[in-house]
Amino acid sequence: MDPLKAGRYGVLAISDTGCGIPAEEMGSIFEPYFTTKDVGEGTGLGLAVVHGIISGYGGDIQVTSTPGQGSCFKVFLPCIENPDIPEKPALAEHLPGGTEHILIVDDELVIARVGARMLERKGYRVTIRTSSIEALNLFKNKPQAFDLVLTDMTMPNLTGDRLAAEVLAIRPDIPVVLCTGYSKKIDADTATALGIRALIMKPFSTHDMLPLVRRVLDGERVKMESAESLSR
Repeated sequence: MDPLKAGRYGVLAISDTGCGIPAEEMGSIFEPYFTTKDVGEGTGLGLAVVHGIISGYGGDIQVTSTPGQGSCFKVFLPCIENPDIPEKPALAEHLPGGTEHILIVDDELVIARVGARMLERKGYRVTIRTSSIEALNLFKNKPQAFDLVLTDMTMPNLTGDRLAAEVLAIRPDIPVVLCTGYSKKIDADTATALGIRALIMKPFSTHDMLPLVRRVLDGERVKMESAESLSR
């Protein structure tokens, strides 16, 4: 990892007394989709997303671990030197909302809930499913109940691109937005060919999500940028 810039930092340390992390895995734990879980039990995006958020704020996350004794994660976040920063306008004043019903599909419940909260605060109705198979069955039974499907890309059993193909085969007019945390998993051309309306890169913010969802729901032609471009 890059060294931290000189300055004052707040530090949050979290430790456990678990099994620890083997030395040969330490260099990979922040890579997207790296996981030691069995197939179907996790996607390995949690630490990659956390690292991306912390790095975006100019901080860092460091880890020490002893196999058989536990691990300690330290999060460094830069302190604000000048607190006299003008307040930003409230989100409700300048970000678009709506009343449509949106289906969120993500096998990480925490991420699904964060997305749901962003949308519900702006008036949308949201249904969450953490299983892509369950989401597909729900859509099959109620294809007209939803106005937009927002799905993760990498999930056990049925990936986001395959789920998109299935729901679009049932209802070709349903707008689908695909979330991805890794640029090599899908590109803009593939997404467009499947009928997906837009890509959004994880981790995304309220400022990214709400305007994109509104534009897709309004039927605007959203330029399909590649996930690689979105991640820069």
